[in-house]
This record gives sequence, structure tokens and C-alpha cells, in this order.
Amino acid sequence: MNLRLRELYASNSREANLLFFMLATFLLIYFIPAGTARFDNAVLEAVRLTHWYAQEHVILCLLPAFLIAGAMSAYISQDAVMRYLGPDASKPVAFSVASVSGTLLAVCSCTVLPLFGGIYKRGAGLGAAIAFLYSGPAINIMAVVVTAKVLGPEIGIARAVGAILFALVIGTIMHLIYRREEAQRTVKNARGFGGEDLDKPMSAIVPFFALMVGVLVFANWAAADSPVWMQIYAWKWEITALLSAALAGLLVWRWQWPATRLLILTAVVVVAAVIVPTAPELPFAIGIAGLMIIAALREQDREWSIQSWDFAKQILPLLLGGVFIAGFALGRPGHEGIIPSEWVAMAVGDNTLASTIIASVLGALMYFSTLTEVPIVEALMGAGMGKGPALALLLAGPALSLPNMLVIRTILGTQKTLVYCALVVVMATLTGFVYGNWW
Repeated sequence: MNLRLRELYASNSREANLLFFMLATFLLIYFIPAGTARFDNAVLEAVRLTHWYAQEHVILCLLPAFLIAGAMSAYISQDAVMRYLGPDASKPVAFSVASVSGTLLAVCSCTVLPLFGGIYKRGAGLGAAIAFLYSGPAINIMAVVVTAKVLGPEIGIARAVGAILFALVIGTIMHLIYRREEAQRTVKNARGFGGEDLDKPMSAIVPFFALMVGVLVFANWAAADSPVWMQIYAWKWEITALLSAALAGLLVWRWQWPATRLLILTAVVVVAAVIVPTAPELPFAIGIAGLMIIAALREQDREWSIQSWDFAKQILPLLLGGVFIAGFALGRPGHEGIIPSEWVAMAVGDNTLASTIIASVLGALMYFSTLTEVPIVEALMGAGMGKGPALALLLAGPALSLPNMLVIRTILGTQKTLVYCALVVVMATLTGFVYGNWW
């Protein structure tokens, strides 16, 4: 009898939820302000931002990131990850390795996600993984230099110091909050992995990942107001091509990949580059697709392509959906979404606690690609934004975004994601408030 009642209750609950969803969807569509200038423009901005993101970030940022994350899962020993980044590893070592690794990548809040998922899946402790997740987009050396040059040296120094401390403090707090759960996860991960060895020697693994990270970094090398930086920018594709050729050579030498297949792939990539010289993304995408096809055809390397595809199908739809929503709400840099830009300027126009909170929350929801946060903050400061809210936005914005949050939830779960985002927003708010009133 009780079982029958529970089944009836569960059935009624499902029907009630379905009715609520259908009614909410109908009311949303019925009352949607279609035809008004602001709503129509917000939809266009959402489409334009998603279009820009697909052109500028999916091929050059996410595809190599999926490649690296898949390789982490396929080739890096879980014992090695647990030794240096696991919950039982030395916290100074684990957090230092995670922070330095993230800093060297200098990627945006979305590109870091597959890499974060890769190390967490292999057994990295929550604190170290969070330190890596924050440090990748936040502790960007060039972004700090550009911030100091454009917005002033004091805010550049404050951003650098704040970002480094955030990575360590937030990672430590997350570790302390979930230490019991992490201890259980450590025991679970350890089962069946005792004494696991690397499939490849370290002499092959280290250059393998170094070359892939180099390809990711130089393919996304952005223009900036620095002579040395611009000199590298002028040669970015030549450097990327050399690193790719070195990776192919390593795969033949240490991975025993058939040279004929890689030579054919190289020829196809070169032909594509010659035919369409103005679209380097095309040969870049062909090269990555070719690597995955060759890996899938080899039994000993098939796991690489499988893991990379798993990350892609898990992360990419959420990122594109999140970018669309962010574009609808806040628009692109220099363009408005459904929320008027003057509202934002008015809300963050002084160094009060309320203004700093608003700046932190908006920064956490907006999407910033690498270095774009600086001109956005410069424009807001020109419209009257206080220095405290400006620093809060610089500390919360690059590390978080709505697309970023949606993906983190699939990896960590809702509760841990909310705690992480709340820690970033609270610390950015406090730091910005103290800085704004001190200076």
C-alpha cells in the first residue's frame, strides 16, 4: 500500500512539474516584448556575441583545450596527479603547482574549463583544482601589465596581488569546506589505481604536453600595446606551425605514429593554408580533426580521441548557450543588451559597498575574452566608475562568466559551484571596497 502511494505521489509530482513548466513557457512566450527596439536589439546582440565567440574562440581556444584535456585523461597517470595535486599532497606544493600551471596558460574563463575538468577527473584535490581554475584566466601576466599601463600602476599592482591571493585563499577555503567529502573521494579514486604507471615515459609526456600548450597559447596570442608582445603577435602563426610540426615529429618518434599519415595530414593543412590564407582557423581545425582521426584509428591511442570528444559534448553546448544568454542580458563590449549601459554606469559610479557588489556580480556574469576586460573597465571608468568597483570587476570578471558557471556545475555539482562563485564575488567585493576607500 505504501509503495503504491509513493508511486502515485511521484507520478503526480512529475505531472505537476510538467504542467508548471508548460505554463511558465507559455506565459514567457505570450508576454515576451517582441517587436520593441530594446528586446529585438538584445536578441541580435546575443546572436552576434555567440557568432563572434564561435569564430574567435571555439576553434582556436576550445578545440586545443579539449585535445589537451583528453590527453590528460588518456596519458597522465592518476598516481602522478594524486602525488602532486591530490587531496593528500602537500598543500604548498599542490597549490603552487596548480597556480603556476594556470598562470602559464593565460587563457579565458571558458578555455580553462576542459583543462580544469581533466585534472579534477584524474584525481586532483578540490583546492588545487580550484586554484588552477581561478589562476588560468585571472593571473594573466600580460593582462596585468596592460592594466597597469592603461588604468594606472596602482590598480595593476592591486590586480596582480589580489589575483594571486585569491587563487590561494579560495582554493584553501574550498578544501577546508569539503575536506571530508574530498577524503572519501580520495579513497574512491584510489581503488583500482594502486601502483598505476605512466603509459609513456616522462621524457615523452613532458614535451608532448608542452608542445600542445604552446600551440594553444600562440594560436591565441592577442594584439596588445607592447612592442615585444606585438613582435610575437606578428609571427604567431609561424610559431604555431613550428610547434605543430614538432608535435607531429614527437608523435612519430615517441608514440610510433605512422609517418605517412602525418605527412598526408600536413600536406592537407598546408594546402588549406595556401588556398585560404586569410582564414588560418581552417587549417588549424583540419590539423586537430586529423590528429583525432589518426588517434581513433590506433587502438593504443583511441582513448585520447574518446576523452576529448567526451569533454567537447559535455562543455561546448553549455558554453554556447551561456554566451547567448550573457549577450542578451549585457550585450557585447560597446553594445547594449537588454540591460541599459547607463544603468550599469549609474550603479557603479562610486566606491560604496553597494556599487562594489554590483560590479562584482556583473563581472561574474559577463564574458571577457583575454585582455578585453581592460578597455571595458577603461570605458566604464571614463563614464564615472569608481576605482573600487573597477578592481572588483577585474578580479571577478576574467575568472567567472555565466557560460563558465554552467560548465563548472556539471563538473563539481550545484553546491560547490555556488560556493566557489560566492567566494570569488565576496572576495572581489571586499578587496575592491577596501582598495576604493583606501586610495
